Amino acid sequence: MFKLALTAALGLLGLVSQVEAHGYVQEITLGSAKYTGYLPYSDPYYNPPPQRIVRKIPGNGPIEDLSLIDVQCNGWSAGGSQYVGSAPAPIFGTVAAGSQVKLNWTLWPDSHKGPMITYMARAPSDITKWNPGTSAVWFKVHQVGKDSSGKWAAADTLNANNGIYTFTIPKNLKAGQYVIRHEMWVSSGFASLDHTNWLNLFDDSLALHSAYAYPGVQVYPSCIQVQVTGSGSALPTSFVSFPGAYTGSTPGIVYDVYTNTGSYPIPGPAVWTGGN
Repeated sequence: MFKLALTAALGLLGLVSQVEAHGYVQEITLGSAKYTGYLPYSDPYYNPPPQRIVRKIPGNGPIEDLSLIDVQCNGWSAGGSQYVGSAPAPIFGTVAAGSQVKLNWTLWPDSHKGPMITYMARAPSDITKWNPGTSAVWFKVHQVGKDSSGKWAAADTLNANNGIYTFTIPKNLKAGQYVIRHEMWVSSGFASLDHTNWLNLFDDSLALHSAYAYPGVQVYPSCIQVQVTGSGSALPTSFVSFPGAYTGSTPGIVYDVYTNTGSYPIPGPAVWTGGN
């Protein structure tokens, strides 16, 4: 009975917190192949759990402390070792260099604005056993912020594309196994429910988050395991770490989307194109 009640409560949490602007990648398209993302409100309750190419996430809530390992793949240090980082997924997808990757997000409210950024990291060995830790192994392959008309990647462009964000694997990238680290940044002045405090749902206790000061920005990262195929030979020479790539003083972290009408400095290094 307790397990049933807990499952129902978690399901209710998922519904409520999605309404309150949280989300995650629910489906991945690599070339012509589709993969279901890790579904935090159903996958853990299957025996055995479904095998996914996405590393586990504890829920649909954000990371706000940029100094935590949690910012890498949406881990949850306080929730146990399986979510620190997070743990490698049991399988991986396959995608050719130069192919498009489409990431389908859960419902995202129009009022929550921010950039969408994608990194990759090359696994030195079996990706289903590899954890980058705090090593500098990540390179940026795509980013979208605010365009000249004032429209944001999230949620303006994302919602106009039916929740689908698209980027291209660099066509000259050397074949091998990689983690794709995709993230959405949100500057929000509206109520949102932190997944680490889900019990507060029953007290109607919600926290206001706003990125006009640090901490306040909400980070929603997701890590996807892939085998990149092709005949390319290019590899980057400059890398960043997570945590480490962003701090409270990084340009773009503190930014009020409601009053700042100027251009937006997307956080992190320049995009590596691999000679594309």
